[in-house]
Amino acid sequence: MRSIWKGAISFGLVTIPVKLYSATEQRDVSFHQVHREDGARIKYKRVCTADGEEVSYSDIAKGYELPSGEMVVLTDEDFADLPLSSSRRIDVLQFVEREEVDPIYFAKSYYLEPDAQGAKPYVLLRDALENSGQVAIVKIALRQRESLATLRVRGGVFVLETMLWPDEVREADFPFLDEDIEVRKQELSMATSLIESMEGEFDPTEYKDAYREALQAVIDAKIEGREVARPAEEAEEAPAADLLSALRASVEAAKKSRGEKAGKAASGKDGAAKKPAARKASSGSGTKKEPAKGRSRKSA
Repeated sequence: MRSIWKGAISFGLVTIPVKLYSATEQRDVSFHQVHREDGARIKYKRVCTADGEEVSYSDIAKGYELPSGEMVVLTDEDFADLPLSSSRRIDVLQFVEREEVDPIYFAKSYYLEPDAQGAKPYVLLRDALENSGQVAIVKIALRQRESLATLRVRGGVFVLETMLWPDEVREADFPFLDEDIEVRKQELSMATSLIESMEGEFDPTEYKDAYREALQAVIDAKIEGREVARPAEEAEEAPAADLLSALRASVEAAKKSRGEKAGKAASGKDGAAKKPAARKASSGSGTKKEPAKGRSRKSA
């Protein structure tokens, strides 16, 4: 990975030099706009709507459009005096319980790697934060934008997750919230049974982007010049007569699906059944958590 930012975590009087890396990447199939007849790339010109002339980058400024249609032109000098922190610091503001931060605020995730001289204070803060079960609320300036963020530990590394500001999160103001919708006890009980029948340990590797794989297959077929086989369309199931019947049928289908998966897991080369994954012990179980391999647990 290639770092995109260098700075330091400022924690009281402790400074920890770090490098910032994007923790995620978009695995999408990218396209160019081309001329249908010859496949040549389509290019766009920066043209002024007033005189129709092409404009160079050096003559382009940012404009804020008023409701009246008038344009306020801002120059580099106008942006120079704005109170955006130029210091490359990640300022720790406070520590809070993880559950207090609604995931709707999260925008993008980054990894933080310590510089050589910052490895010990990095590990010290990492271990202290992980033991506390809390996350740090921090402030950082990235790409000409100041953001709140959380700092947490994942796999022995700090993960910085930038956050939206409160006024950037929309209110869920929908008409049905004001309606008096009655849910019968039997329906609620059946819905709860459906949830319980579909419980399991989350394993992200079980899921895949079927659309991207199919799209890549189409592209590969075009490259190889062969015909593309269309997948057979799945037959649509008839809608249930009522909500309770739909819930009951869903529970039965979920149980059947789990039974099939369990059967497949039990049938191996030697015919031995695999043991189900153990559930995580609760915090009050008294089980001591072993430190991950490769992590330093030395205190300062």
